[in-house]
Amino acid sequence: MNEVRHFLSLNDLSAEELYAVIDRALELKAMVKRGDIYQPLKNCTLAMIFEKASTRTRVSFETGMTQLGGHAMFLSPHDTQLGRGEPVEDSARVISRMVDVVMIRTFEHSMVEKFAEYSRVPVINALTDKFHPCQLLADMMTWIEQRGNPVGKTAAWVGDGNNVCHSWMNAARLFGFHLNAACPEGYDPDADVLTQNNNHVTMFRDPTEAVKNADVVITDTWASMGQEDEKQARLQAFADYQVTEDVMALAKQHALFMHCLPAYRGMEVANEVIEGPQSVVWDEAENRLHAQKALVEGLMLGFATHQVEAAA
Repeated sequence: MNEVRHFLSLNDLSAEELYAVIDRALELKAMVKRGDIYQPLKNCTLAMIFEKASTRTRVSFETGMTQLGGHAMFLSPHDTQLGRGEPVEDSARVISRMVDVVMIRTFEHSMVEKFAEYSRVPVINALTDKFHPCQLLADMMTWIEQRGNPVGKTAAWVGDGNNVCHSWMNAARLFGFHLNAACPEGYDPDADVLTQNNNHVTMFRDPTEAVKNADVVITDTWASMGQEDEKQARLQAFADYQVTEDVMALAKQHALFMHCLPAYRGMEVANEVIEGPQSVVWDEAENRLHAQKALVEGLMLGFATHQVEAAA
């Protein structure tokens, strides 16, 4: 029996495997556009455990499993014993005996780690408070699709040092680019994640300094789900961190703008930027579908290899 592989952060795959996933995602996207039918996962079931609400995550995984010939099962805390306090390890033992792969969107990262420890099948982190690796597969796919190999290039993160920022930091090391991260005081990324990726990340307080000559500019909402009570404090702290047309003008002429969505125009991003010619947020959102299909296929059927100029 093959070893079960999980995807709890980008670190669970090698740089070569990550690039191979992107290559495969681009192939699968082209197949969809041609109308090709490709169903290698017939009679396979993905359990989708949601403790946090979602639009893109549910639609992309559910559609992706249908396109691969399988079935996606939506499970919320209201529908399962997990919501009634059943130990995570017990749920993992039971659910993984009945399905072929599990996707979890939750709060504490330790929850997906414990579930994976007791699961017989691959477990995918579809978002925790610490990482959002599926989003980064879509982001890197979009960057490569639009501009080619990111090795040696620069991305600029503007805003909260949150779960998406952490995954961009991991991506910088694994995909071989540099990340400039501008965060207000008190909202820096996790120190351990920063240390692990130290050679590929530079921290800034001034967003205009971080964005200078960047190839990609990324931001995210200032108050994520579960942080509503902090909203007023965050509005003050992030007031100077809006990505405007003036900020984008500091990046390279053909720099891309990315946002994982949902976006709040007039807060973290100006309407003119997200609706402007440099914005690739809609491609980025669609690519969740194709990147996750490639990931699920790889976890269940094996990853291809891709020789890449990976960073040391």
